[in-house]
Amino acid sequence: MAESPANAVSPVPPPKPRLPPGRVPRHIAIIMDGNGRWAETRGRPRYEGHAYGARSVRKIVTAAREAGVEALTLYAFSVQNWERPDVEVERLMELLLDYLVSERETILKNGIRLQGIGQVERLPPKVLRQLRFLESESADNNGMVLTLALSYGSREEIVDACRSIARDVAAGRLVPEDITEAVVDRYTFTHGLPALDLLIRTSGELRLSNFLLWQSAYTEIVVTEVLWPDFDEPEFFRCIETFRSRERRFGKTSGQVASEV
Repeated sequence: MAESPANAVSPVPPPKPRLPPGRVPRHIAIIMDGNGRWAETRGRPRYEGHAYGARSVRKIVTAAREAGVEALTLYAFSVQNWERPDVEVERLMELLLDYLVSERETILKNGIRLQGIGQVERLPPKVLRQLRFLESESADNNGMVLTLALSYGSREEIVDACRSIARDVAAGRLVPEDITEAVVDRYTFTHGLPALDLLIRTSGELRLSNFLLWQSAYTEIVVTEVLWPDFDEPEFFRCIETFRSRERRFGKTSGQVASEV
């Protein structure tokens, strides 16, 4: 076997992508779309697209944590996704379980608090057990909140909130006249998280797909044509730069916003 020259220099890895200085959205949510199309355009089974998409999850969670994002919410599996072919659903559940097991050390090491929202009781028992285990293990972490929307639907969330409010009114714990936006927010799955600043959707689709409808009232939305398995740190940072370029008026005029600043 040929020996390496004594003065050989190891290749220098490319510099790690960094977000330029500036304001960082406190709470970012992502509709991770395009896994199936990514696989189909390459002549591969759809589940392979989801497997490659899991790699993007790892990269973006780390990038968000390092950038100083306080909360990252990922649309991982919708209530409507249960209607997909059984083979695809089973593979998605396997990938979810693998993520919860393999990323445990990284989540704990980086001070990330993990939580699942949605109708999580519908998850397979072994997946739900691992989710609850990691939620408990990471409960005291305060570096970033990573929320996985699992078996989630926003209309279903709102209906659930209405039912809970109605029960509390019937029990005398709540007076109808005292119901405000802040009160309703306390009954949502995302209660306790910062207001949603930025919603990113990959794959170019222009719809919310029943995701965080209540929370998105004044959220900045950025749509990228990139399919989720190809979504990387530079594209993530580009979406944040687009957010930075927006003027957030919340119903006010530009003049009012400027005077307040």
